[in-house]
Amino acid sequence: MANFDTQIEQSKTQVAEAQNKIAELTAQIETARQKMSSGTDINIDIQNASLDDVHAHTEAMNGNIAELIIGLDNVTAGFSKDFDAMRSKTGWEKFVGIFSKNRAEAMRQERMRTASVDDKLQDLIAKSNVITAMLTNQLDILKTHKDRVEANLTVTLADREAAVDALEDIKQALTALDPQIIELENKISVETNPKARTKLESQLAAINGQHNEMAQQEQVQLAKSQTLERYIEKGKSWVDSLQNQAATQMVLINKLQTDTKQRVILYDALTKSLKTAQQQDVAHKINEIGVATDQEAQVAMTAIGAATNSKMAEMLEAHDEHIVFARKVLEEKAKADERFARRFEKILEKHDKNAYDGS
Repeated sequence: MANFDTQIEQSKTQVAEAQNKIAELTAQIETARQKMSSGTDINIDIQNASLDDVHAHTEAMNGNIAELIIGLDNVTAGFSKDFDAMRSKTGWEKFVGIFSKNRAEAMRQERMRTASVDDKLQDLIAKSNVITAMLTNQLDILKTHKDRVEANLTVTLADREAAVDALEDIKQALTALDPQIIELENKISVETNPKARTKLESQLAAINGQHNEMAQQEQVQLAKSQTLERYIEKGKSWVDSLQNQAATQMVLINKLQTDTKQRVILYDALTKSLKTAQQQDVAHKINEIGVATDQEAQVAMTAIGAATNSKMAEMLEAHDEHIVFARKVLEEKAKADERFARRFEKILEKHDKNAYDGS
């Protein structure tokens, strides 16, 4: 499992790198918000806030974690060999059994008692929990950044609405000035009195000055509206990306949690299986001894057999509940596996081919 531990550490590093990229991009958006509030041009900040680098790190991280999850499944499936070995006799035990069946059976039971499948399963579950904790932390960070960017967007949307309203007011004011300018120009063109003409020209100059100032304000408001629009689109794209990343984390977490439940059931089923096998072995020994004893011993054995059957019946009755629960978890695992496979087919393909082109 040393290689698996190395993979987990690599995933932790990749998660940290992805989180840094997420924090960096969110900070750029927040800085742009602050500059915008102070009237500073934010076009450069918006252009630099690229999602491609973040997506590349995120896909690499999720690809590595996907391999870890598949690795957990493969390791768990490999335990079946250990289970089979525990239920059957080794070559040495078979050899000893030629001379002494009791001694061979005692050796097998001792080996079963000291088997380390429990430790291996617990270690596997611990690793699954480590990955789950890592993903849960990443999910919390994604939600935090999403909330921060959405808060910025709320303010920015209000700013753009105000800018659009101001732009519309300026347009209406300019439209209202046009008839006045045309009227004065017409009067000047027919006015022959120098004094009156000069007065009209002064009025026209004042209105033209007002018109030019409003036209300049129109340009400022238009540029502000366009900048805010680009900022809003960038923020929306980032929020959408964060939501998609969060959905990915939730799929992974759901699969790991379902897998962990399944592994607990697997261990429980193994324990019950071994105990049942030991009970059956003891019952067979009692029966063999009983054949060679007198009638009184047979009566005693009958009582023991009845007690054993009663215990066996109780165990089989309790088995129903265990099977129902196991099937429920298996259904959950199948659904989680389906979501996992559907979501990570593209990620694994990119990861295996090292084809991170940001698309």
